[in-house]
Amino acid sequence: MNHGFIETLAATGPHPSLGANADTYARVIGSWHGELSRFQDGKSVASASVEAHFAWVLEGRAVQDVWITPARADRSSSAGAGFNWYGSTLRVFDPSTSAWNTTWTDPVSQLRIELVGRRQGEDIVQIGTRGGRPIRWTFSDIKPGSFTWRGHILSFDGVSWELEVEMKFQRVKA
Repeated sequence: MNHGFIETLAATGPHPSLGANADTYARVIGSWHGELSRFQDGKSVASASVEAHFAWVLEGRAVQDVWITPARADRSSSAGAGFNWYGSTLRVFDPSTSAWNTTWTDPVSQLRIELVGRRQGEDIVQIGTRGGRPIRWTFSDIKPGSFTWRGHILSFDGVSWELEVEMKFQRVKA
């Protein structure tokens, strides 16, 4: 049943009002597949497949994505790597702060995380909290056909960051 939802949500590109700020996430628009590694005490303890899909939405004024792990082709009764994600992120640029307000929601895990994203050099760094602890989610090594995403949490020492998750993505050819 088509109610026009997808047609009214999706946009063909960024809204002109974003200007150069659109470049922050424009580099990851598209579909991606990859491998997720979960870390504990600095060591990889599990892995699983992952897929992500990014698109311009809401007249090109926002970027929305869907993150899925294990990837749909691998989903079964076992979640893989201890994760069972099927969530979505909405990113909206705020010109008053020159940052992207970001909300990730996953109905499976019942997590909702708010972050603030900014381009730092060639990376995209998103800072927020989970369970009261600071987190940092970083897109790095962004190339036309690949990127790496890392999730860190601030150590209890309040100084160093612990790697929790790393995902290496390859672009899915249309």
